[in-house]
Amino acid sequence: MNPKFQAPKGVSEYLPPRSNLFDYVSRTLTAPALAAGYELIELPIFEDTELFTRGVGESTDVVSKEMYTFEDRGGRSLTLRPEGTAGVMRAVIEHNLDRGQLPVKLYYRGPFFRAERPQAGRYRQFYQFGIEAIGVNDPYLDAEVIGIAYSGYRKLGLTNFSLHITSLGDAESRDRHRSDLIKFINSLNLDEETKARAAKNPLRLFDDKREEIRSKMQTAPLLLDYLNDESQDNFTAVQAALKSIGVPYEINPHMVRGLDYYTGTTFEFVHKGLGAQSGIGGGGRYDGLMETLGGQDLSGIGFGLGIDRVLLAMESEGCVPTNIRYVDLYVIPLGVPAQSSAFALVNELRHAGFVIEQSFGDRALKGAMKAADKSGARFAIVLGDAEIASGTVELKEMSTGKVSSVTLSTLASELAKRS
Repeated sequence: MNPKFQAPKGVSEYLPPRSNLFDYVSRTLTAPALAAGYELIELPIFEDTELFTRGVGESTDVVSKEMYTFEDRGGRSLTLRPEGTAGVMRAVIEHNLDRGQLPVKLYYRGPFFRAERPQAGRYRQFYQFGIEAIGVNDPYLDAEVIGIAYSGYRKLGLTNFSLHITSLGDAESRDRHRSDLIKFINSLNLDEETKARAAKNPLRLFDDKREEIRSKMQTAPLLLDYLNDESQDNFTAVQAALKSIGVPYEINPHMVRGLDYYTGTTFEFVHKGLGAQSGIGGGGRYDGLMETLGGQDLSGIGFGLGIDRVLLAMESEGCVPTNIRYVDLYVIPLGVPAQSSAFALVNELRHAGFVIEQSFGDRALKGAMKAADKSGARFAIVLGDAEIASGTVELKEMSTGKVSSVTLSTLASELAKRS
């Protein structure tokens, strides 16, 4: 069958049963953020294009090559969000969240969009979970943010990953480094496009994926060697804080990440089982971003974790739960009169807090029991005329086949006992 309409190329869709795993990953990554007091923020799917050109940086591939930009009916330039931090910062400024208690601690999740060449782990519509902590510059807050991501990955059962960290320093450190880095880059034999990219932001060459550029940049001056005392002390404190909570890390002096707003602590989680698309999440501090977007001169730190890639990482490690879907009871009515009684019973049990499924249509008992098994239900009952008359059903435990007689009036309490 060749359907008339198909999803656009490069879109990651999730259908049952894999969508249950997607939801499980999202909820598990969210749990450590909730435990640390982060609150939900829901952002627009599209924003003013200038928010991203100014916030993310014109020298980045994200802005120069990958944004989905369009003009609305009023002639305004809008862009489907390619990342989350700029939108969060815009909302914080617009709604004066930074005028209250600091840090502002927020989390978000949802789809993001980049016009990339689709491949495994790299999609044009992809999903992220992210957090932002805005308004306080503290190495322990940096470690908290990193620790939340690490805890989420470990809760999912992931082990085959590593945390890379570095510091991009403060403005003084970066200015000293930039001067020597530009001299080094000017000594290289580069094509015109690469020269133009380096002129906008010389750090971008550390992020170049071409082997010939990577090779040339191996001897480039490293920003870590230019940190002033304050930046070095901050980076040392972040490392000590991570050690205190048992988060292992590697220092990667070549890491710059793909967005221009990063300063200070910068980090990335790399999974060894994903090949070229090994990054499963990362982030860093972004001093100056709020002021750039028209707000106060407040610091912030956050991350974005790729739900699509985390799911692929779990599959590569074989740590995917066998049955994520949770159904307490599957109810099978036999005959027309029983359908009405079953429907009322199912509604009553759902209101009591249980997850209940009911067999619909004229399915035979054998087929209905197969459906109960496929549903992943813990228990099943058959409700016919005899059961309605006696007020008693046979409660079948699906995993063992064990059957016990239970009255309809005590069915809810029996389910609660066996949960």
